[in-house]
Formats: sequence, structure tokens, C-alpha cells
Amino acid sequence: MKTAALSISPEELFHPGAIPRSPRLLETLLANLDGMVYRCRDDAQRTMEFVSEGCLPLTGHLPEDLLLNQQLSFEQLIHEDDRELVRWHIGECLRQRRRFDVECRIVCADGSVRWVWDRGVAIYNAAGEVEAVEGFMQDVTERKEAAQALQEAERRYRSIFENAIEGVFQTTPDGTYIAVNPALARIYGYRSPEDLIVSLRDIRHQLYVESERRSEFMRMMAQHGSVSNFESRVYRRDGDIIWISENARAVHDEAGTLMFYEGTVEAITERKLYEAEIRHQATHDALTGLPNRNMLHDHLQRAIQGRQKGSMTAVAFVDLDQFKYINDSLGHQVGDELLKTVAQRLMSCLRDSDMVARQGGDEFVLVLQNQSGEAAIAEVMQRILAAVAKPWPVGEREFHITSSIGVSRYPDDGKDVETLLKKADSAMYKAKEQGRNNFQFFAPWMDTQVSNRLDMLISLRRALDHDEFRLFYQPKLSLSNGRIIGAEALIRWQSPEQGMVAPDRFIPFAEEAGLIVPIGEWVLRTACRQNRAWQDAGLLPIPVAVNISPRQMNQSLIEFVANVLAESGLDASWLELEITENVVMKDAEKTVATLHALKNLGLKISVDDFGTGYSSLSYLRRFPVDALKIDKSFVRDIARDADSAAIVKAVISLAHILNLRVIAEGVEDEQQHDFLRENGCDEVQGYYFGKPMSVEDFTLRLRDEAIRGAEGK
Repeated sequence: MKTAALSISPEELFHPGAIPRSPRLLETLLANLDGMVYRCRDDAQRTMEFVSEGCLPLTGHLPEDLLLNQQLSFEQLIHEDDRELVRWHIGECLRQRRRFDVECRIVCADGSVRWVWDRGVAIYNAAGEVEAVEGFMQDVTERKEAAQALQEAERRYRSIFENAIEGVFQTTPDGTYIAVNPALARIYGYRSPEDLIVSLRDIRHQLYVESERRSEFMRMMAQHGSVSNFESRVYRRDGDIIWISENARAVHDEAGTLMFYEGTVEAITERKLYEAEIRHQATHDALTGLPNRNMLHDHLQRAIQGRQKGSMTAVAFVDLDQFKYINDSLGHQVGDELLKTVAQRLMSCLRDSDMVARQGGDEFVLVLQNQSGEAAIAEVMQRILAAVAKPWPVGEREFHITSSIGVSRYPDDGKDVETLLKKADSAMYKAKEQGRNNFQFFAPWMDTQVSNRLDMLISLRRALDHDEFRLFYQPKLSLSNGRIIGAEALIRWQSPEQGMVAPDRFIPFAEEAGLIVPIGEWVLRTACRQNRAWQDAGLLPIPVAVNISPRQMNQSLIEFVANVLAESGLDASWLELEITENVVMKDAEKTVATLHALKNLGLKISVDDFGTGYSSLSYLRRFPVDALKIDKSFVRDIARDADSAAIVKAVISLAHILNLRVIAEGVEDEQQHDFLRENGCDEVQGYYFGKPMSVEDFTLRLRDEAIRGAEGK
């Protein structure tokens, strides 16, 4: 409130015609004013001629302390940092003959600083000169501090607004921006907040990729007055699409009228991509990118529920026939490439509505929706068999990979996911039994075979723990003199339930169950101990051959063989390892290193089943092998088939050029024996010379051989 400056003189106290004014009345009036009334001279010190009682509460000084500068001058009362400004402002106003109005700080008697509002006017004499200055000074510290606090708050808010990482905005309800901060402009790809406000005039159509998201935003605002973590896809200025998350609220005036929306925007594209990647990893196979078991189950369940009336949903279980050979022979990296190639070939055979999933290992599952019948399913299966069987190049070599497929149908074979998968698996095993590279529809009798297979696997695990395996020995004879010069150790299974089980019945199951390695180790250990026992008994020392599984052919085999020889006390020269042709032909560097390390132990190495794999005699020159065993499939027809005879002759001839012994297996009659002897084969084995024998029978055979040898001498 402005209060006029007072100039009180004795004459004015009793002005003619005026209401009488007493000094007491004037004193009371001035004392009740919230501030200090003063009259001062226009000099450098602003010497006070009158000061009201308000001086004490305002400054802490008595009025008489300021009168005529008795204790301090009015100029000294002003804060030293403000004196020049106050002096200049009042001086300018006096020269321009107008009122002065200034805010400044004063230093109180207790040393505290207060803000005051000083306003007043000059009193002029008849000559127009300044006779005095009259004014009123009021404490405005609270208002000033409040204003400063408000300014500081506004400054801080402005700093937060301008420097926030999140976008901040205000928009009209009809979809135009009122205010935005630099962060929002950056998020949306604009040069500045002003550029965004001018350019982006229609939020619904210019910003949102799906305009219905703006409708949902408006609906939630109308219903709740706010939104939290509202995620949408939006366009940047350059057309790129990003993800954002909004938090916003509606702002109303005192009458409740909607004024605008305000809120924040966070760019969440990286988070959304990461979440999508996590979801993809949870539902897809890392190697092939195909759906995994989790997604397969969900998709198959939806396919069952969405089946069209009168149609079939087919589930096909696909297993690669030669994958273990590829993986064991050429390494896991090549095996992984094969799996990716097969995945692509399978996808190329199906419609977009169908699915290819990787079940695990070399097993894939197909889901074919809305098939018209078995004929349509069979057509797809034939297409898949042909696609998988296409030549597959690896370096300079080419492989032909086939597959076995089992098919179950909904609703004929099962009403739920697990049943359909189980029965497709059963049909796949039937396809393998039928010679592989074919497909089979599920039939009810296949469930019995599955049960038998599971029983076999369980029994095999028990057999190893309960010492149910036996070794039989088949003699090898020299064709030059007919004498026994070696034996091959052959495993048999003495099952309590099934009796004596031949290896071709249980070895595939041992491979499947992962038991082939411990079984192979048992064979090697047992054969070495038995050979040492024969030698200790004074019988004819002969090398015993042991078959090595592809899964055993690794670096640990070297150490294991050395340990077995040391434990049994058998000299390495009396041990021969038979390794299949496919194992010999795997990764050259690793194979050569392993074979040389085994040879350095002093044992012999022969290549079993020669002619059934992918090798060549010239390639075998690189490997430190001692002998080749011609596969019985060639020996069987040498007396009747010219091609088989020619192949055997060529193998014998070329093997001798490479200084390799030649062993023919599966010799069953005199004609085969005569042919092999006439063509220079070194050794033979087969039923013509002796079936695989128990330890007791073979011991007797060795004793007879010793007697024959003694009589021959």
C-alpha cells in the first residue's frame, strides 16, 4: 500500500478551518503505520530531519539515532552494495521532478539484512529548489524472499525441463503441442522444440503408427484422468519407427474445464527389442532359428482347436538317418551346418500356415494344418524325403543325407498334443526299421514296439551294472598255412529274460542310450586281460582285435588304451584295434594325430568294413594302418558275381602296393576260400573256419593249435 509522504509543521497543526490536529493524534497515526516515515535533506548523507517511531521495529535503531546523523546516517543504513543504485535512482527522479520508488537492502542494528520498499517525493521551495525529501520505507523481506524463491523454483524447473533426459510435453486435447523440451525433440528427430511444435500439428496421424493407440490414450484420459507406462509405436521425423512409453495427466482449471495434457515420454525401442529377443530365445532354437518345443506345443494346441471340420491335422516326426556319422566323423561344426541346411529344406516344403520345429538333436517336428486326407499328407512327406536327400556338399566331398519320418493324425491317432507327438515318434522308429529314407503312418500295433524298445534300453543299463555281457572270440587264419594267427573279440549279451542276444540287436540301442562308450571300454579291458591270461597259461600268443566305436575315437582313447595295457600286463604288440572306415575318414588332422599316438603305443590298427564308406586306397596312405578288412558283403558273392570278384581283386592288389595286410571276413564256403587264396588274400575269418566261441571253447582251440604246431615240428 502506498502512503503519502508527510511534511508536518507547527502551522499545519492548527490550520484555519481544518479539523484540529493534536501532536498526540499525529503521533498515534504515524506509530500505527507498518513502516518508517521520514524527512531528510537532499545531501550526500541524506541527513534526517524527521523520523517516525516505525524506525525502531524496521531498523533496530531509535529514531533519534538517525536524526541529524547523531549515531549513523541514513546513507549508512543502506547496504553498501545497494547504495550507489539507490543514490542514482533517487537523484534521477528528483531531477525529473517525479516520485521515486526503489527496493533495496538495509543493515539493521543487529547486523541482519532486510529488504525495504522506499518511495517518496521531493519538496520544492518557491524558487523551485529541493528543500527536502519526504518518504515512507516499508519492510518487504518476506515478499522479496518469496519472489526470489519462486524465481529459483522457476529456474530449477526450467533447468529440469530443458535438460531432462525424458521428453516433457504439453498438448491440447485436439492433438497439437503447446510446449515441449529439447529431449522430446531429439526423441522424435526434430532440430529443436520450436521445430517440433511447428511441424507436428496432428499427433494422431503424424505421430502414432497405429492411430487407434491415440484413441485409446484419449479414452483412458477421459476415464481416469491419467495414463501410466502407455506404450506405442511412433514415427520419427525421418520416417523411422520407434517405441515410446508415456506418462501423462489431464490438467483442468478451477471450474473443472480441461485445459491441456502434460506428461513425459521415454524412448524404449532398445528395451522392446531386448524383450522381443528374450521372447524369441524362449520360443526358438538358437542354432536353426526354428520354433522350439515350447512354441511347438502351443502351435499344435491351436492347430487342434482351429481344425476345420472334415480335415486332418498331421504331426510328422523327422529324424536324420546319418547324422551321428556326420557329427562323429566330421565334427560338431559341420553337424550344425547340416542341421541348418535341413531346417531350410524342410521349411521350403511347407505352407506358411504349417510349422517346422526342432525337437532336439537331429529331430524335427512338422505340424500340417487342415489336410484333406492321408493322400495329401503322403504327398508332403514324399516332397520332404526328396528335399532332405538332395546332395549336400562339404568341401570337395558330397554327402547324401536321408531321413525317416513318422506321422500321426488328429483326431484319428490322438486328441492331445503329447499323444500325437508320442505316436509320431513311434511311427518314425518303424520307418527306420523299414530301411530308413521312408515315412510311416502310425498304427496301433506300434505302441507295443515302443514298449519293447524302452524295455531294451532299461535292460541294457542294468546289463552293464550286473556284468551280463560276455566276450566271444572268432579265429583269424593265415591263408598260406591255415594256422590261427589271431582272433576278433565279439560282444554278446547274456540276458536273464532273453537269453544270448546278438550284438546287431542291442548295439543300436546302446548307441541311442549313450552306453556304447562304457560298453566299448568294458570290451577292451576284458579282451586284454583274457589275452594276457592265455599267454600266462602257456598258450600260443596271438593278437586279439577289438572293435572301436566312433564315439570312443577321441583324445581320451589314447590314455585309456595305455592304462588298460598297463593294468592287464599285455604287450601292445598283441592288441589290434579295428576302426570302421567312416571313423578313419573323419577330420584328417585329428584322425592322423590320434592314430599315430595309438601306433606309438606299439599296437596294430586295421580298417574294418572296408568298401562300405567313402574312402579310397590312395587317401589311406596318409594313415598309419596295418591292414584292411574286406566287408563280408563283397566276399559273399565273389564266386557268383563278377563285379564283386573284381572289387575284391582290386582291393587285394592295391592294398599290397600300400604294404597293407588284407583280411577277408564272412568266409562261409570252400569256393570263397579258394578264390581268396588264389588272389593273394593274407588272412580270413568266418563260419567256414569257426564261429565266435566262448572263452572256454576258444581256449581249447588254442591248445589244439599248440598240439598241431608241435606235431608239425
